This record gives sequence, C-alpha cells and structure tokens, in this order.
Amino acid sequence: MLSRFSRALAVLALATLPLAFSSNASAQSRIAVVDVQTAVMQTEDGIRAQATLKKLFDKSQRDLDAKQDELQRAREDIERQARVLSREALARRTEDWQRRMVELQTLFVDYNKQLQKKQNELTGPILKKMLGIIARIAKKNGYDVIIDRSATPFARQDLDLTEQVVQMYNSGGGGGGD
Repeated sequence: MLSRFSRALAVLALATLPLAFSSNASAQSRIAVVDVQTAVMQTEDGIRAQATLKKLFDKSQRDLDAKQDELQRAREDIERQARVLSREALARRTEDWQRRMVELQTLFVDYNKQLQKKQNELTGPILKKMLGIIARIAKKNGYDVIIDRSATPFARQDLDLTEQVVQMYNSGGGGGGD
C-alpha cells in the first residue's frame, strides 16, 4: 500500500516538476519531502498497528516453528529407520513428509498474505488521514510539490516535513481523511 502510494506520489511529482521549474515560477516554487512510510509508523496509531502486527507475526512464527520442528524430527526419524523399513514403507513415509513440507510452505505463504492484508487494513486509514494533513501543509505553507522521500535520491534535510506531519497527525490535526 505504501509503496503504491510512493510510486503514485513520485509520478505526480515528476509530472508537475516541469511546471514548478518553468522560467516564471522557478524563483517562487516550494518543494518539500515527507518520508510517508516512516511517518505512518511513527504516529501513535502506527505504533499501535505495529504492535498488533507483531503479535500476529509472533503467533504465526511460533506456529510455523513448531511445525518445522515436527518436520525436522520426522525427517531424522525417516533417516534413522531407512535401513530397517521396507521400500514401500520408506516411500510412504517420505511422501508423507514431502506432503507435510508443501503444506508448511503453503501455510507460510498464507500467513504472509494475512499479515499483508492486516497491515493494509491497519495502515490504510492512517495513510488516508496523513495525505490530508500533507495536503493541508502544502496549501497552508505554499508548497507546489511534496514528494515522498523514497522517490528522490537526495533531498536537503531542511526540506523534510516528516516530523511536522507526524506531530500534526498525533495532535489530531486531521487532514480531512477522517
């Protein structure tokens, strides 16, 4: 979600740069940057979202670790008994182990999708409110362009409005995204 926004903001910024630097407007153009991802995660809501996501991640990780340990023990058991088992029994146990390994890999992918979905659910409203705040700052302070910091290889530190955006967000300086 944030990377999609970053790309959209970068495209918008690049599209408007020629206007900002035209010969008549170049002396008056105001440009700033905001590290949107960092700003989202530094808000009080973002910190709570991170805590929620960490709990979900930790629970998923414990589940995956337990299943992986179980598979490791099963593999070691198969290797120990390989000489005493019949070919058919060994093949059955190996196939069962491989099937369980595929299930574990599928579960890993499913957990990642769930975490991504939950992250989008939790950060989407924060991002929407933040974009409103950024628009308000731009209007109030006469900025022509505010670019996501990740979309530019260099920006002077004095052009970075990230802290101001976070402070406005946390103080309830709502940006019309509520």
